[in-house]
Amino acid sequence: MILSIDTSTTVCSVALHTLEGELVSYYEQHIDKSHSEYLAVMIQNVIDNAGIEMSELRAVAVSEGPGSYTGLRIGASTAKGLCYTLDIPLMGVSTLESMALQVSYSIDEGDLICPMLDARRMEVYTALYTSSMEEKLSPQPMVMDENSLSEYTDRLVYFGNGAEKCTPLFEGRSTKLIKNIVPSAQYIGELAIELYKKEEFKDVAYWEPEYLKEFQATTPRKRL
Repeated sequence: MILSIDTSTTVCSVALHTLEGELVSYYEQHIDKSHSEYLAVMIQNVIDNAGIEMSELRAVAVSEGPGSYTGLRIGASTAKGLCYTLDIPLMGVSTLESMALQVSYSIDEGDLICPMLDARRMEVYTALYTSSMEEKLSPQPMVMDENSLSEYTDRLVYFGNGAEKCTPLFEGRSTKLIKNIVPSAQYIGELAIELYKKEEFKDVAYWEPEYLKEFQATTPRKRL
């Protein structure tokens, strides 16, 4: 089986799939800033629920970004630790692509899928995919304004924690906002199965998440 991990946002999730694509066990938690505390417990839970031993895992997949810098680091270090200990392959899956796959099952042919993760202010991490999951715009940070993505005339379906702030910018255009879509290890796992079959593995020692831009630390404001 393949274990999949997503820690790219405030939602933390873990999934277990067979190599044939069956979802065997899944656990999701919505507690911000708790990934480091609960991730190991969640992994053990999905293993126990499936009735298998950790040694039976064939590979580990993890969301490679974009997303929360801290969250991605936690997921990556946990996945790499498991792969090193169990001597199994590591796979990295795009957070945005996994979100797009989640939405692709419920949209019309011809719609253009646009996942958006918040990158503060009017910036988002985004990408574009066709309804058949062909990449039309690679994952990238983008400062949104009225002209953003205007060259894409397809019906734009957008979603994610960076989407709602962009709604006023799309006024008068053929767009649809889908609410309550969050990254999920379930779809990380679905994409990872194909990577496993193609043997597209990461170097456990040197691989790092795709942050898409440099981490910027902020200084807490002093209380008066």
